[in-house]
Amino acid sequence: MQKAPNRPIWAISRPVNLEFTDILLLQKSIMKFGFSILLLSVVFSSYAQFPVDKESVDQIITGLPAFSIFKDNYFVTGVNLSEEPTKNSMDAKFQISFKQRLSNEASVFGAYPYLTYTQKSFWKIYKASSPFEESNYNPGLMLLKPVYRDKKFIGALNMGIEHESNGRDSIYSRSFNAVSVGFIRLYSPKLMVGVKLWLPFLIDNNPSLPKYIGYAEGQLQWIIHEDRLFFDLTVRKGADWDFKGSINSAISYRLTKNANQLITLQYWQGYSESLIDFKKERGMLRVGFVLKPTFYRFY
Repeated sequence: MQKAPNRPIWAISRPVNLEFTDILLLQKSIMKFGFSILLLSVVFSSYAQFPVDKESVDQIITGLPAFSIFKDNYFVTGVNLSEEPTKNSMDAKFQISFKQRLSNEASVFGAYPYLTYTQKSFWKIYKASSPFEESNYNPGLMLLKPVYRDKKFIGALNMGIEHESNGRDSIYSRSFNAVSVGFIRLYSPKLMVGVKLWLPFLIDNNPSLPKYIGYAEGQLQWIIHEDRLFFDLTVRKGADWDFKGSINSAISYRLTKNANQLITLQYWQGYSESLIDFKKERGMLRVGFVLKPTFYRFY
């Protein structure tokens, strides 16, 4: 029997339009695949240990500039896979994210304090006058505490409080406040797996948000080839027993060995990509460039 050729997930046989049922089945398959990756990574690497001592970890953290990249900074553009490509269905998305380390000492319960800020914007650059569809603003305070076992570094605990909103009022106001705790495990110099949990508060104006963004997310970053080819995956599950949630994946390639500019292909499937349309499901495929933080980011 002839073996069917392998095809990437975005290689869909239909030329333009996808039925809603196709998108839903695709989302379910990808989310199951994402959860399987995270589960298998934890199960089969549960006894792994990253061979770095406390002094080395402290030097890595304090050796970085006090003001530095927090999450990925990127500019990408693409199309909604469930709609015909038009000026309305295509957009650009960009993210600006940075952090400020407040102390070079682990001065708060053995943790390093940080101020963080992330801004994500959606830009209809192909429409007349190129209007901004939405911008989400996400300031926060984070504590980063390295965790050791047998005097060797195994991961980092991060605790925080953050606010996210679209800066609008009346019926267009969307805001989210949460306290959070997360743990990042470095299984090897090429594999990082993490889980983040949050507890929302003061969401009276948008009480249904947790149904779409849930209370937790799983993260994975894998350096596939010699610090040049990266794979990133973030999976969220909504609070209800349905398939609301999201998966955000990207594969990125470093243009030159010593540069921090990467070309990236991003795929988003699910809900709450933007706050204004958090109840609307999207399947977006975008391409562009990204600036990544150091791999040893611990959060």
